[in-house]
Amino acid sequence: MRYRLDAPGGNAVAVENGRIVVADGEFDLVVNIDDGEIRPGLINAHDHLQLNHYPRLGEPPYRNSYEWGNDLHARFSGEIARAKTLDRRSALLFGALKNLLGAVTTVVHHDVWYAGLDDAGFPVRVPRVHNAHSLGFEPDVDAAFAAAATAQRPICIHVAEGLDEIAGAEVQMLATRGLLDERVLAVHAIAVDCNDVNALREAGAAVVWCPTSNRFLFDRDAPNALIGSGIDVLLGTDSLLTAAGTMFDELRAARALGFIADAQLLDGVGETAARRFGFERPSLDAGSAADIVVLNRPVLEALPSDVSLAIIAGKPRLGDAQYAELFDYCGVRTECLIVGGKPKLVAAPLADIAGRVCELTPECARILN
Repeated sequence: MRYRLDAPGGNAVAVENGRIVVADGEFDLVVNIDDGEIRPGLINAHDHLQLNHYPRLGEPPYRNSYEWGNDLHARFSGEIARAKTLDRRSALLFGALKNLLGAVTTVVHHDVWYAGLDDAGFPVRVPRVHNAHSLGFEPDVDAAFAAAATAQRPICIHVAEGLDEIAGAEVQMLATRGLLDERVLAVHAIAVDCNDVNALREAGAAVVWCPTSNRFLFDRDAPNALIGSGIDVLLGTDSLLTAAGTMFDELRAARALGFIADAQLLDGVGETAARRFGFERPSLDAGSAADIVVLNRPVLEALPSDVSLAIIAGKPRLGDAQYAELFDYCGVRTECLIVGGKPKLVAAPLADIAGRVCELTPECARILN
């Protein structure tokens, strides 16, 4: 496959066999981008892909994530059982759709690995990463960290997710057990004090920030002392079980707090995230992976309806109707999905799954608004 995207102002991005190439010579297809910015897709540093068809559950605020988890199973078993009637594959695909609607092309799945997540036909890129759930819920934290150390890879873990002394002790617990180092990607990190911030910084750890999930569960967010401390900050959506919606919601929520500059915020879904995970650098340069989005508004102001086109490994997965020829050329079967009142083409069976999810859990339709 060899095609070229021509954008206003003479900008062009060419794709061949899933990679970006020099935009010279002959191409099988030339696609005109009438309006919009062509940019690399975003990186979502934290999601639970199989939980995005759940409603927001709980009666917050909670003292810590363990209290929330126990409360879910004690008082919301009916809602959980209802959500579990959706088959696993469909649940994972709906999670992929949520990410596409936020201009995300690479997702870190913080959970057990499911067969097919790394298949070429899965709608978003899901690299395998090391993770431990948390100090309280992971069956063998030391083994999880040892595996990451052996592989010389980073490891994600929910840390200090809450407000009380239980959550507040977790950074120091990691340090005491010799587990706090530059491989650690501390997810949430709300209940941290100055000593914890210093410990994270000195260890070279990074933080994964999920603003809307934090606010929902605890009516509080990771403190400015942490986010604005110079520690690497990545951004994650978490799942719809606790979070507001797409990556656009997280970017807006984070930006509104004013803890870090726009450039650093964008690096948290781009170059900083790629560097910390060891992913390929997101770029439109020749030789880069063809993970591309076209947005009708600047990324920090965009809504799902503004995602004009989303391409992963050279294949379109979501786009406006004007790109039907590109879907056909790439052999991607499509369905129609209404997003923010606008018709979109999505790779089948994403629209069918979205319809089933919205019937099962109407609250999840918020990502389509």
